[in-house]
Amino acid sequence: MDNVRADGLEQRTTLREMVTALGGHLVDVVIAPKGLAVGVRDVVVADPYDDPALRPGDVVLVVGARGADARPLVAQAGSRGAAAVVVKSGVILKEAARDAGVALLTVDADARWDQVQTLLRSGLATAEPVALPNETGDLFALAQTIATLTGGSVSIEDVGSRVLAYSAVAGEVDDLRLRSILGRRGPESYLALLREWGVYDELRRPDHVVTVPDHPELGIRRRLAIGLHAGGRQLGSLWVQEGGRALAEGAAEVLVGAARLAAQDVVAQAHGATSRGSRSRLLADGLTGRVPGGLVAADLGLPAGPALLVACDIRDQPGDGEPAGAALRRARAAEIIAVHAAAFRRSAVTAQVGPRVYALLPGLDVDPAGPQAQTWAAETTEAVRRESGFPVRAAIVTAATEALEQARSEADQVLRVLLRSPARPVGTMAQVRAAVLLEEALDATAGLRHPGLDALAAHDAAHHGELGATLSSYLDAFGDVTVVAAQLHVHPNTVRHRVRRAAEIAGLELGDPEQRLLAALLLRGARRGPAESGRP
Repeated sequence: MDNVRADGLEQRTTLREMVTALGGHLVDVVIAPKGLAVGVRDVVVADPYDDPALRPGDVVLVVGARGADARPLVAQAGSRGAAAVVVKSGVILKEAARDAGVALLTVDADARWDQVQTLLRSGLATAEPVALPNETGDLFALAQTIATLTGGSVSIEDVGSRVLAYSAVAGEVDDLRLRSILGRRGPESYLALLREWGVYDELRRPDHVVTVPDHPELGIRRRLAIGLHAGGRQLGSLWVQEGGRALAEGAAEVLVGAARLAAQDVVAQAHGATSRGSRSRLLADGLTGRVPGGLVAADLGLPAGPALLVACDIRDQPGDGEPAGAALRRARAAEIIAVHAAAFRRSAVTAQVGPRVYALLPGLDVDPAGPQAQTWAAETTEAVRRESGFPVRAAIVTAATEALEQARSEADQVLRVLLRSPARPVGTMAQVRAAVLLEEALDATAGLRHPGLDALAAHDAAHHGELGATLSSYLDAFGDVTVVAAQLHVHPNTVRHRVRRAAEIAGLELGDPEQRLLAALLLRGARRGPAESGRP
C-alpha cells in the first residue's frame, strides 16, 4: 500500500484495517460508497451546529444530532474528503452518505461517545500501520493510555506548543484544552500566562513534574505537566488536565514514564530514528531466538551486564479461546506496562510475544525477589488488571542482554507455575523452583502408561467415583488421613476406604516407596489441565 494516494492523502491506515482491528464488535458499516480501502488519518468529534474543521481522512463522530439533523454534516464530511461518519442511527442517513460519497458507520444507541472515540483511536493505533515520516499513531495510543492511568485528559505538544496528539475526554474539560485541541495550538494569551508563571522554565528540567493549580477565574483547571527530553534537548511537553475528579494516585510517576516514551516517539517522527515499535520488534526477535541477543543489545544501545526481565501473561483464561476484543485490550495492557517500565528504568524496552508482554530493565543488578523488583511488578500488574480486566501473572528473572532467549525460557517456566497459583500473582525462579522442576518431571513422564492407574481412571469414569482423586490427595499428604479428610470434606474412615479400594483396583502396593512415587507423579500429571501442561 502506498503512503500517499492519488488524491495526496497521507494515510495512517485504511478504514477496513481500523474496523478489522476492532474485531467488528464496535461499529457496523451501513454503506461505503468508495469502499473500505479509503485512507484514515484521525478520529474527530464534530458538532453539527458548529463549523467543524474536518480534514481528508477524518473519521467523524456526529455528536448532538440524529437522523435528518445530521444530514448537513454528512454532506460536509463528504465534500471535505472525510473517510467516514459515525452516528447512532444511520438508516435515514444512508442516501445522504451515498450522495456525499462518504462511508457511514453506526454504533450502539447506548454507547458513550468518549468511549467510542477511545476505542476507535485504539483501533486506529492497533491496525497495521502505514509508515509515514510524521506518523503519530504511537503518540495517540500513548495519550489514551496516560488518560486511562491518570484519570485526566491528555495532550502531547511540541516545543512550539503545537498539539501532536491527545486523548479522549476524561471528565470535564476547560477552555484551554478545548481551544488547544480545536486550534492545534494553545491560545497565545494562555501561553503567555504559563510563561509568566514560570511553567515553561520548570518544563526544561528532565523528569520533573510541574503542577499548574486551577484558576477558576480564567477557566483553567488543575493540570500536571512534564517536559519531553532526549539527548539534552527539550522536544515538547505532556499535559494532563484534571476533570471533575482528582487525578489518580501515582499520576506523577506515570507522567515520568510516559514522557520518556513520548520523547522516543517524537524523535522517531522528527528524525527517522528507530521507533518504539521497531525497538519492541527487535527485542521480540531476541527473546524468541530469531536474532542473537548480543546483536539485539547492540542495536538497542543497551548497556552490557545484568538486567531484569519481567514477563507478564495477559489473557482471560489460558487455554480457552480468545473472547472478542481481547487482542485490543492486550495492546492497551502492553502500553500500560511500557509506561510503568519507562518510569522504573529509562532504558527499559518492552515487547509482546503472543499472549505475553516482556519488559527488559537493563542495568539493574538487583535481586528479583527483592522489594524493589517485587514492588514494581506488583504495582504494574495491578494497574494492568484494574484497567484491562486480565488476571495478570508476572515472572521476574535475571537476564544477561546477550542471552535473552534463555532468560525468556526461564521466565516462561515461572509463569507456567504461577498460572495455576491464583494466590501468587508475582514470582521468581527461586520462589517456585521446586514446582518448576516438578513440572519438568511431569513432562518427562507424560507418555508413561500404568495399566493399574488406567483401570482406576476407567472405574471412576464408569461410576462417577473419586477414588483416583482421593488416592492422589492421600499421596500428596504423606498418608495423613486427617488432612485429606479435611480437604475433601469427608470422614477419615471414608478416606481409608477409598484408598484401600483404589489400591486394590490399581494393583498398587502402597508400602513400596517406588510404587508410591510413580503413582504420585502419574496421578498429579493426570490432574494437570491444558493450561498447566502446555507451553505458550
